[in-house]
Amino acid sequence: LLLSFLQDHNHTLLMRTVNEHLNIRTVDGTVPISSEIEADVGITGHTQNQLDEFNGQEIMLGSAPMDTYVRDEVERTLQSEAGRRVKDAVSKEAAGLLETFSRVKQENAANSLSARDAIPMPPPRGVEVDHQIANLKALRKRIALGPAALPSICMYTMHNTSNSMNCARVSDDLSLLAGGFSESYVKIWSLKREPLRGFQSNFHLGSINKEEDIETIRENTSSDHRKLVAHSGPVFGVDISFDSKYLISCSEDKTARLWSLDTFTNLVCYKGHNYPVWDVSFAPQGFYFATASHDRTARLWSCDHIYALRIFAGHLSDVNCVRFHPNSKYVVTGSSDKSARLWDVQRGSCVRVFTGHTGSVDTVAISPDGRIMASAGEDQTVNIWDLGSGRCMDTLSGHTGSIYSLAFSQEGTLLLSGSADETVRAWDVKRSSTASDHPIVAQRREERRKQAEAEAAAGSSDAMDVDAKEDNPDESSMATGFKATGSAAGAADKSKQSAGTNGSAKGNDNGNSNGNGNGSSQSKKRDAAGIWKSKRVVESDSLLKTWRTKNTPVHSIMMTKRNLAIAIGPFVL
Repeated sequence: LLLSFLQDHNHTLLMRTVNEHLNIRTVDGTVPISSEIEADVGITGHTQNQLDEFNGQEIMLGSAPMDTYVRDEVERTLQSEAGRRVKDAVSKEAAGLLETFSRVKQENAANSLSARDAIPMPPPRGVEVDHQIANLKALRKRIALGPAALPSICMYTMHNTSNSMNCARVSDDLSLLAGGFSESYVKIWSLKREPLRGFQSNFHLGSINKEEDIETIRENTSSDHRKLVAHSGPVFGVDISFDSKYLISCSEDKTARLWSLDTFTNLVCYKGHNYPVWDVSFAPQGFYFATASHDRTARLWSCDHIYALRIFAGHLSDVNCVRFHPNSKYVVTGSSDKSARLWDVQRGSCVRVFTGHTGSVDTVAISPDGRIMASAGEDQTVNIWDLGSGRCMDTLSGHTGSIYSLAFSQEGTLLLSGSADETVRAWDVKRSSTASDHPIVAQRREERRKQAEAEAAAGSSDAMDVDAKEDNPDESSMATGFKATGSAAGAADKSKQSAGTNGSAKGNDNGNSNGNGNGSSQSKKRDAAGIWKSKRVVESDSLLKTWRTKNTPVHSIMMTKRNLAIAIGPFVL
């Protein structure tokens, strides 16, 4: 009732304070609590048995069916190139792609949804054919990842952002990088160092007779970056369509905007939410997109309608993040009510509820095969879920700051996480006895064990030093300097606390951590005497490797079709 009253009377500041500092639960009688953790998890008023029964609903996790036009055109194009009389490199590559495509068609036919169960899509264009051929080329060059073969990571560090960059995204073809800023604009960079040229404002359509004429009416500029200005509030989320033709952004001004990456102009403004919009995501096949908002709802939109097609209502607090299932039939959301939910796009109803986090869920990811989901957030842990049963498969610990982003490898066996603790970590999602016995994995495990023992010994000596300093608080203060390692919480919460600015954080904005390599991680916490002491974080056995950045919280991480990892974050002083 309190939350409903604050929501209805627009007490935004009080609502934000309640969400951050209070854990409201409705209890009938005496509820047995087996541990302190169990007191903070679950859905108010529902038992675990009720949730298990609810999560027993039938869902369809197969892949999206391949359009017949796209399938036939890809096959015809590859056959034409492979059938050349002169057997050059192009024809040989086409022959290999044709063989790969045959295997992909067989897998899709065996695992895909029926045309009746799939969501309706507009007629395909030629760009879908080019995209499918590009995916086939990437598939042939893909490196299979696992515990013994970890990915390469390309890290983009954004300088001179003044703690104002709230979000970032790289296009699937690695040609563009987009960022949303607290100054109400979206900025786009060309990763190929090519000029981003829009259209001149004074051209006539009658002068365009063929495709080559389009280049003559473009702007004469050499700049490799552009600013997109239209929002009237901080931009909290951006996403780029699969064909790199469109960009969608969301803002504190309660709107989402669709931009053309050909003309660099705003095409549509979507209105419907009553409060700031925290996140936005395109469907894998494009056309549809979803938004997550402070009004406790997520909404489904299509690019050709200005009003929402579906409203997903059920969360008890802010919906922080939203992602599509690979078949676009479902949407998964994460919320400040410490839960994640899976929604049926066609019915608009919730079909899975995932409870287990002890803090706000700020990011979610689904494996490419659509069977596994990962969620993470303020509690600094990653939960792995089986979408079919709704059960938690594993809880991964090791981070010492809020987790901002997750990404699965293309095989779904490896998970990457980016955090405010300025690290990227790789996790073994599907652990097997054969993988754990691999010599490389065994060597890493032994190195981590020795590192943990060394840090444990160092930690015990530090504790003795701290106890000795407690007799002289002034001396202890000068020795420690009272420099706290923080989690850059202002960036993690997408500036909710400051109503649209991304800078103030709990502790130091640098998000430093004291561990190194794959040993036990440490974070600092003030004790009753006011002394900053190290709190050891036990790392899960699934942790494979930790990559550390230099004063750069990792805001976004993604995996390309060839299993190259792309990480993005702002440099903080």
